[in-house]
Amino acid sequence: MLTIDRRDRWALLTLDRPRQRNALSIELRDAVSDALDDLAGDERVHGVAITGAGGTFSAGWDLREFERARTDPDLAARIWASGDRFHHTLLGFPLPLVAAVDGPALAGAFDLAVCCDVRLASTTARFAHPEFSWADVVYAPLEAAVGGAVARDLLLTGRPLDAGEALAVGLVSVVVEPGQLAAHLAGVMARIAAAPRDVLRRTKAKAVRRAAVDLAPTLQL
Repeated sequence: MLTIDRRDRWALLTLDRPRQRNALSIELRDAVSDALDDLAGDERVHGVAITGAGGTFSAGWDLREFERARTDPDLAARIWASGDRFHHTLLGFPLPLVAAVDGPALAGAFDLAVCCDVRLASTTARFAHPEFSWADVVYAPLEAAVGGAVARDLLLTGRPLDAGEALAVGLVSVVVEPGQLAAHLAGVMARIAAAPRDVLRRTKAKAVRRAAVDLAPTLQL
């Protein structure tokens, strides 16, 4: 479900539910949160990357859980408690977080990508909030990444971004062919890992303060 690969001074987290398009179930969100909490305290780790298996970053939160939660209040409470912890852990992670997006990053997975500090994409990447027509969307992290004009456009219209437009609006920093994404990610992470960990932590803390994203409940972000 979540693969954790510790490299030389960095770690790669892979969302690994390819048959479910890496949907972010409670279990998978909690696994990501647990892994980040553990890695934040590991002095050997200077940065963390997140990607998806099987040519999809993630289809977003697992909608089957929402269907069951309609008649299960306890499950509904677990969904939102897990979501709040997930977003707060991502936004407050004290070291660089890099998203390597291959294929679709939809809804809550779009949020996951923008909660990271750096986003790399393959030519197959696509970003969208299809849930805008029936549910609240997370605004603040996207606004911090691309500015208010672009964030409002994307979240009030639900229109998708392909990799080229994502690069043009500054959502991602590079677009490469799918077969080159892993190697490019490794190069980026090697540059991050070469910097002193305490310097990275101080710089990340400045970035978090400057973004001023309030750690509110998920649907208030």
